[in-house]
Amino acid sequence: MKTTMKGLSLIAASGLLVALGGCNDDSKNPPDTTNPPALNALPAAISGTVIQRSYDDVSNDLLTAGLGADGLGSATAPVIADALNPTVDELRKRAIHGNYRALVPTGAGSGYGEFFGPTVGTSSTTGMIAGEEWLAQAELASGARITVMVQVPDSFDADNACMVTAPSSGSRGIYGAIGTAGEWGLKRGCAVVYTDKGTGTGAHNLTENRTQNLEGQLVAAGDADTLFQADLTDQERNDFLADTPDRFAFKHAHSEQNPEASWGASVLESVRFGFYVINELHGDESDDNQKLVTLKPENTLVIASSVSNGGGASVLAAEQDTEGLIDGIAVSEPNVNPVASDSFSIQQGSATAITGHSRSLLDYTTALAMYQGCANLAPSIRDTAPLNAFFNDFDINENTCSALAAKGLVNGADVDARAEHALSILNDEFAIQAEQNLVQPTNYGINVPQGIAVTYANAYGQFSVVDNLCGFSFGATTTNVSGVLSEAAEHALFSSSNGIPPTGGVDVIYNDADGVPTLIKAATSPSSSLQDYALDGFLCLRGLATGVDPETGDELTGEALAQSERVQAGIEAIRASGNLQGKPAVFVTPRNDQILPINHTSRPYYALNQTVEGDASKLHYYEVLNAQHLDILNDFAGFNERYIPMHHYLFEALDLMYAHLDEGTALPPSQVVRTTPRGAGAPAITAANLPDIAADPAAADRIEFDASVLSIPD
Repeated sequence: MKTTMKGLSLIAASGLLVALGGCNDDSKNPPDTTNPPALNALPAAISGTVIQRSYDDVSNDLLTAGLGADGLGSATAPVIADALNPTVDELRKRAIHGNYRALVPTGAGSGYGEFFGPTVGTSSTTGMIAGEEWLAQAELASGARITVMVQVPDSFDADNACMVTAPSSGSRGIYGAIGTAGEWGLKRGCAVVYTDKGTGTGAHNLTENRTQNLEGQLVAAGDADTLFQADLTDQERNDFLADTPDRFAFKHAHSEQNPEASWGASVLESVRFGFYVINELHGDESDDNQKLVTLKPENTLVIASSVSNGGGASVLAAEQDTEGLIDGIAVSEPNVNPVASDSFSIQQGSATAITGHSRSLLDYTTALAMYQGCANLAPSIRDTAPLNAFFNDFDINENTCSALAAKGLVNGADVDARAEHALSILNDEFAIQAEQNLVQPTNYGINVPQGIAVTYANAYGQFSVVDNLCGFSFGATTTNVSGVLSEAAEHALFSSSNGIPPTGGVDVIYNDADGVPTLIKAATSPSSSLQDYALDGFLCLRGLATGVDPETGDELTGEALAQSERVQAGIEAIRASGNLQGKPAVFVTPRNDQILPINHTSRPYYALNQTVEGDASKLHYYEVLNAQHLDILNDFAGFNERYIPMHHYLFEALDLMYAHLDEGTALPPSQVVRTTPRGAGAPAITAANLPDIAADPAAADRIEFDASVLSIPD
């Protein structure tokens, strides 16, 4: 038997611990002949083709696609020899390179190659890992179609079997967590199970009626292995294109499935597929040479992990796990939308306690899409927020302030006053941390809240691409107006897209702009006659998120009300219960998180869990100072001086959880982790910048939940 805390707890529960004495002697633990192992069988949800490939650690591999640590660290993307005929291997290589670098800082002094990276903690000079990769699609009970993948390194030890879940972050495709939970698991010798969780990079070119297959190559809509195609008749598609030509439907936004409601189920299905694969590769054989189910949840350590949306998916999977598949959870900055509860408040230091916590993602994101453009100009942050002027057009931001003022949504006699008011609305009314103010302008400038607002409103309401929700659609642009995506860019979408426009050459277009359909940044709103970043459209999305007209404060009526009810039903369907069923769990979350504000995600989830599970809770929450959501930004000036990599603390969380499950090592108490920024000039990061999560933190650093207050130290 496998001597782990999981194995020991199971033995103790059956009353056999003393009799066995912790011994692995099979003579004292004879096989159970009354319940012989079942034959290994492909999970029923798996549909279509199952692709199996083997990789050495010379010409190609699991982690780096043959690029090695140096290739992953290079800003130069792998070459596609013929742009109109990319090979499967070329697309995979580009996807791994792009997804790794999107999440992991690799710049000079960032910690890459010293604190994290393919070679760190190994004897390998390249970081390449040999093994098997199995890829398939699954049909969930909800109707959602997901991609699942299992990577099993050659170092996998069936006698000490382990598995790590790696659902993609954001709306990324199947390789979206390769550099996070994927890297940690593969280097540990664990099988890693991935899922795109029903989002992914499926992009349906409605004009050419083609999309991508399981390995990313363009195929005609209707192909059996398509990642996604819009559910439209030819007549519906052509009617839509007559008014809005050259548009794309994207899987996350337009599957009409609200995939987030199935994120937990997606992760659990990936684990089931993982058990099938490891038994095919390492299970015992029956007398007639068929594989038996000998690797099971009882003898395989399973950690649910990943970051952001992937972390949230793993949390939901742990809540929904009725089969005992998952042993522990270790996630970073998870996107959790906890059930809103007025039974507790959140207090940081001596500040006023926050009761307006647990807002939904769409609620606070539509607020950011409305107000942040104006807030970028607030004198308190305008010149200190890194890359603010680089990513934002201050003239357009000023127009947004003017349009908001004309609608009575901000006050002030001039732009400075209006901008400060917009910032105060976000901080005071929406509980956006002041520590997040300096990172929000870049987030807005690269269209993160705008893209999320459009995609998630469509997804929550299960709208079709032809519904043209709030006047937004997806397509390429030329000189700011709707255009045609180049064929080369479309062929590369599987490897270049993050699944949520703007991405891979596909933009968010405001169809209802004055004049012609226009790129949102350049769009003129009909109500203001100003180039105000399509404010009219985002006011519409804000109304759908709340059920209230943001200008008048009146409840919506008619079609808008019906759409809002669909959206709000979708939001309620993705709420997390806070019940981890007593599973040990670690959350690490950056205080400066600009995408998933902590007063609506990790903080209230932790408090809700304490309320729901009480003394049975095993959730440990570590809040990291001087850290933000997108580590890749730390490779840029301004960010590199101020923020340390959260990536390091994800790996520490996984180390802590593995030691806890395998050896019984106690998890540290919940705490604030006081990091030290690199400072002026951004000298190379050192261990002094990245203190360990303390086994016995000082009283002043401990996070406490007492009765009805979650107390967070400054």
